[in-house]
Amino acid sequence: MMNQPSTNQYIEQNKDRFINELLDLLRIPSVSTDKKFKGDVLKAADYIRQKLEEVGVDYAEICETGGHPIVYAEKIVDPKLPTVLVYGHYDVQPADPYELWKSPPFEPEIRDGKIYARGACDDKGQVYMHIKALETMQAQKTLPCNIKFMIEGEEEIGSDHLEGFVKENKEKLVADVVLISDTDIIDNENPSITVGLRGMSYMELEVTGPNRDLHSGMYGGAVDNPINVLCKIIASLKDEKGRITIPGFYDKLVDLSGAERKEINQAPHDDEQYKKTLGLEALFGEEGYTTPERIGIRPTLDVNGIWGGYTGEGAKTVLPSKAYAKISMRLVPNQNHKEIDALFTKHIQNIAPDTVKVKVTSHHGGQPAVVPTDSVAIQAASQAFEEAWGKKPYLTREGGSIPIVSLFQQQLGLNAVLMGFGLDEDAIHSPNESYGIFNYLKGIETITLFHKHFAALYQKG
Repeated sequence: MMNQPSTNQYIEQNKDRFINELLDLLRIPSVSTDKKFKGDVLKAADYIRQKLEEVGVDYAEICETGGHPIVYAEKIVDPKLPTVLVYGHYDVQPADPYELWKSPPFEPEIRDGKIYARGACDDKGQVYMHIKALETMQAQKTLPCNIKFMIEGEEEIGSDHLEGFVKENKEKLVADVVLISDTDIIDNENPSITVGLRGMSYMELEVTGPNRDLHSGMYGGAVDNPINVLCKIIASLKDEKGRITIPGFYDKLVDLSGAERKEINQAPHDDEQYKKTLGLEALFGEEGYTTPERIGIRPTLDVNGIWGGYTGEGAKTVLPSKAYAKISMRLVPNQNHKEIDALFTKHIQNIAPDTVKVKVTSHHGGQPAVVPTDSVAIQAASQAFEEAWGKKPYLTREGGSIPIVSLFQQQLGLNAVLMGFGLDEDAIHSPNESYGIFNYLKGIETITLFHKHFAALYQKG
């Protein structure tokens, strides 16, 4: 009788198929924010459902919401065993500007050991690791726990319908831990587990001056320019020390202790290399904090887009009627995104001059989240990394936002293990997004080990 291949052997024997299946998923332009891609979003959901069925879940279904659907599936080995709820998303960011891509964003290409495509890392590649990890454990008959999947299609637009789904399906979603791969590691020599995420408040400003575009020679000097006003408003939102000037913005923020800040700064980081990678001569951030602290434990305010007037080729001497900006604020524990929305709106209305009208719109938001570092689940994740990578992972806080983490804490009483395998160089949300084949395959191995260690530790009590 032939010996059963080990986990690594099984992954190696099937790696070409694992990669090709991911490439097929990446060819589907499931851009959730653009209505013209609605059919492709549905196609991606169905692809996920089909692949879950192929790896042997008990059942998989596409659950309709008020927006894009959620794919739910489960494999129940034994109700007495612990249950892991896997969360991820199959929707992707827009690929614009297309001309900056070296290869078309929805025609995945492998170069220098990386897969280049929109969604390669965020989050299709990382979601698909979990499906292949389940296949690997099923093939080896080593699945040590129950697994449920909830893969949504609206993460990139704020997960508007996810809370309703969770509230309505609490019994279906009963589990012992949530496992998410939608984050990074420090690098391939220094694995890490994310234990904190910032929240998000996303706003849009519309500044209106005259009732039509005007000739800048005939009216300039007598009529306030909405773009000039907008620029002044934006410039006033931070002071020279990098602090946000909105009254009340920091009121509920709790500063970390010296010991907590020391732990955050233990993870390897090199400002010089950081600048070199980004093509910068100097960094900027809130005074008194290191770069890891600025992107992990401090709130921010950034302009994500600004437009108005004439931006075409050549010159047009126009004094525009309107100007616009999109602004996001990353939030930290104790900051509520709805409260920050209100503070932002009130402040803008207070500082806007009476020469223009200002409209403030709240788009979407999410709460910050920190998970306990002494849980069985974090221990299991740490052991999995140590076994697979030969090195104990660092515990880090990440600057990004995953609204589902705080939602699971509030609605299901579950903490999440943020076990991602991306790298900073993967350029998520940017042209030429990529995901390393090493990270993809190593992620599959590490996820199988997480299930092994979590089941063992959980049953020990």
